[in-house]
Parts: sequence; structure tokens; C-alpha cells
Amino acid sequence: MAFERISVIGLGYIGLPTAAVIASRGIEVIGVDVNQKAVDIINAGNIHIVEPDLDMVVRSTVMTGKLRATTQPEPAQAFVVAVPTPFKGDNHEPDLSYIEAASKAIAPVLEKGNLVILESTSPVGATEKMAAWLAQARPDLSFPQQKGEEADIKVAHCPERVLPGYVLQELVSNDRVVGGMTPACSAKAIELYQTFVRGECIVTNARTAELAKLTENSFRDVNIAFANELSLICDKLKINVWELIKLANRHPRVNILNPGPGVGGHCIAVDPWFIVNSCPQEARIIRTAREVNDHKPHYVLEQITKAADQFKHPVIACLGLSFKADIDDLRESPALDIVKALATKNVGQVLAVEPNIHELPASLQNQNVELVSLSSALEKANVVVVLVDHKQFKAADKNELARKVVIDTRGIV
Repeated sequence: MAFERISVIGLGYIGLPTAAVIASRGIEVIGVDVNQKAVDIINAGNIHIVEPDLDMVVRSTVMTGKLRATTQPEPAQAFVVAVPTPFKGDNHEPDLSYIEAASKAIAPVLEKGNLVILESTSPVGATEKMAAWLAQARPDLSFPQQKGEEADIKVAHCPERVLPGYVLQELVSNDRVVGGMTPACSAKAIELYQTFVRGECIVTNARTAELAKLTENSFRDVNIAFANELSLICDKLKINVWELIKLANRHPRVNILNPGPGVGGHCIAVDPWFIVNSCPQEARIIRTAREVNDHKPHYVLEQITKAADQFKHPVIACLGLSFKADIDDLRESPALDIVKALATKNVGQVLAVEPNIHELPASLQNQNVELVSLSSALEKANVVVVLVDHKQFKAADKNELARKVVIDTRGIV
């Protein structure tokens, strides 16, 4: 059966590009989001996030009538759920409330033969919980946990695996791990993804697909933690960590990543905790890596405070607020956390430079923080902190930093 109408629930950094790419294939897409402002922006043919070339795809698909946004779910043949999955509390317990809310929102419009795919990065068992919430809301329909292959509604998990800044390319080119609750669910999900994915669709079960995504991000987190721990060791031993890593990486089987001010983003900074939460006694390396990376912003803050103490009136320029280079995504950003802490501690006047946003996030408003241009920051500051390696910062004249105290967490100076 060819898909003629697909609904994407959640129009954020994953949902909106996914909706736009599917719509670009000539399929009608109904995007659903609780944010009325985002819905209005999309329906005007514009975007509310920063992602290269996304604006052109959204504009063209809205103009042709293939993409439309709304706050209320409507009937469709398939529903792709791409809502946030943060953690809560000191024990980093997974917060599935967004998935539960999305399930209850789409349940009234479900029809026999529909497909529901959970794309949100989730702890193991989340897809089964989603299916249970759907079944509770729609007792007139059958679900895989009840009727197996004969279920009225097919349910699968297919985690997104894209890199911010390259989302449009990777949505199409990357392989997809498709974990259906039954083989029939997997087959139906693959049918959907093959409408726009050129990569291979690899079949497994839902629980394995959930853990596969968590494993990918935990692997990266552990490797980043190694680099961040090296940077702490090198500081104590008065060794240039950037030179050390370059030398070590000349070994043919060594590839150490670059350290930074911590780890951010909704995935790598969050997903490993889902594994730790499910297996706290077994996930020892994964837990330690998280603790190392979570500690790094505190260490950077200490270095900034020491530098500021050299001046009677310290003016601190913080270069970058996003969690990685050349995007506007501030989720779980260690750079943002460092700037917030500086403002709270009242270390000095804080100048924030973030070329990818137009106003400070709510958490920095009414604080001792001013959003300024790079040139203004370099003119006024006596302490410069490189927190993100944006292209604008890499291209800056390094001679301007010669008379500043520079704390470079990204190795661009």
C-alpha cells in the first residue's frame, strides 16, 4: 500500500526536517506541534530552527500544499512520533511524559491499518509503553502486544541517527534501524522509510532498536570523556593537550577526539543515563563517562573565575552558547550552563557572542549577560572564553586576542 498521508508529531530539530523530506517526495504530510507560534511560522513557509537548506525545503513543500502544520492531530495512514525524551530528577530518570501525551493525542484519530512509529530516542521498553497507552485509549482497536501479527495497528521504533547541520543529507543517506513489535510491524515501517531513505533499512525488534541508539551515543560519550579527562591531566602536568592528541593520533590505530567544555545536545548528554537507569550496577564505564563530562563545565568555570580575579573590573566574553558549532541548538549546552553560572556567581560583566541566535534564551534574560557581536566583545573584554568553535570564531583575527587572557576550550586559538 502506498502512503498518501503521513503525520509527524513534534516539529522540532528532527520532526520538522523529517516532515519536510517526506513531503518533498510528493506525500501529503500533516505536522503536529503544541507550539502555536511554530505552527504559524511553518504554515507561512518559514522555519523556527537553524538547519542548513531546511528553509528551502519547507518553503517549497508548504507552497505546493504537501506540508501543513497544526496543533491538533488529524487522521493519517502513518504517525511518526518525534517528541523530546529528557530525564528528570537527580537520578536521571527518563521522562516519557511527552511520548505519553503524543500517544493520547493521536489515539482518537487512529484507524485500522495505521502505522505508529516512535522516532524519539528512548529508554528500552518505551515503544511497548507507547503501544500500551494507545491500547488503553482505543480499546476498540487491537495492538501488537494483544494480537501480534494480526493487530489492527502496527507499532515500531526507528531512532533518528542524524547530525545537526547535516540533517537533510543524513535523513536520506543514513542506514535506519527498524525495530517493529512484530515482523509485520517492521515490514510496514520499512515500506514508509523506503519512500525517502536511500540507506539500508535493517530489521530488528523494538527493544534492540531502542538500545542501539543509546549505545551509539554512549560510545561517543565515553570517547569524549577520555579526551576531556586527558585535558584535565594535561592542565595539571602543564602539557598542551591539543599537541598531545595530534601526536597520539599519528598511531595508525588511535583516534582520540578533541576535548571541549563538556558535552551537550539532547542525545549524547542524555541518552547514556537511560542505560545507567535501566542497569545501574552494570553500566559502570557509561556512568563514569557521564560524570567526567558533566564535571568539565565546572572545571572550566573555575578557570574563568581564576582569570577574572586578575582584573579589578573583569569583562568576560563568552564565545558560543550552542552545544556544537554552527547551529542554534542550546539543548543541554555546557556553554550555556557555564554562562548561566558566571551570571549567577557575579564574577564580572558577561558578554555572550552567539551568531546563530537573535536574542538571549529565557534563562539568561534579566541576568548580568549581554548578547553582543564578536567585534564588540573582543573590543571590551579582558577575558575571552572560547566555548564553541563556530566558523566565525575560527575566522577571527587571532592578533586581537594577543592582549587578552584566553581560555580556549575548543583549541581554535
